[in-house]
Amino acid sequence: ALSEVLAAEAVSCLNRAMAALRDIWEEIGIPEEQRLERTDVVKKHIKSLLDMMVAEEESLKERLLKSIALCRKELDTLCRELQLDPFQAEEESTILQMEKNLRTRVEVMLKQKRDRKQELKTLQEQDRDLCDILCTTPFCIDSNAVPSLEDLDRYRRHLASLTAKKEQRREEFVSSKRQIILLMEELDHTPDTSFEQDVVCEDEEAFCLSEDNIAALHDLLQQLEARRSLNEAVCAELRSRIVALWERLQIPGEERECSAVH
Repeated sequence: ALSEVLAAEAVSCLNRAMAALRDIWEEIGIPEEQRLERTDVVKKHIKSLLDMMVAEEESLKERLLKSIALCRKELDTLCRELQLDPFQAEEESTILQMEKNLRTRVEVMLKQKRDRKQELKTLQEQDRDLCDILCTTPFCIDSNAVPSLEDLDRYRRHLASLTAKKEQRREEFVSSKRQIILLMEELDHTPDTSFEQDVVCEDEEAFCLSEDNIAALHDLLQQLEARRSLNEAVCAELRSRIVALWERLQIPGEERECSAVH
């Protein structure tokens, strides 16, 4: 194995260094007793260096194990919040691989959580705008919890339904408004109530499309149509009386045409 080869090389390097040191000490003439002391210093120095390296690698292992424990804890919380099944790590993998897998999984799930919360916020903003226009109550959902995918889907469908309702009511309003303005001009009627003023106002977006307002709009249209029908009946009655008087007074056709009421 590679580690055994490296260990053998390290021992070989150590042996060469010790042999070189012995040769130098001999050349210098250092007594045997001092050589033993110096050998002991070298041995302690090497042992200290190796102990320090082992401690560093042990510390790395502890950091990885601590990270794994923290990731597992965070994953449990995220799975609960996202309403997912508990995450199962591959127990056979190495500590290093397991730590990397767990950390990557935490990052992925944190992004899921952020995305869901952001979508919920966006949907709630759209909901508020629609509720203001339609005078309805907001969709019931917990703003603090992380919404499930089903919750978000239900919310999207609800908003699609509200948007369709808004478009339908907007079309009703625009159509009724057009007819109301024409009738008011025909009847020479000036908008006198605040509701009538809101209806004929230039800013169509400002009109509240509530169910009550749409009903009131239809009532106003019916009232104006009824008034026009009444006016038409009165006019027809007056016209027939004029014709009867013409007949009785034997007014010639040319004079009738000049004073005809159109």
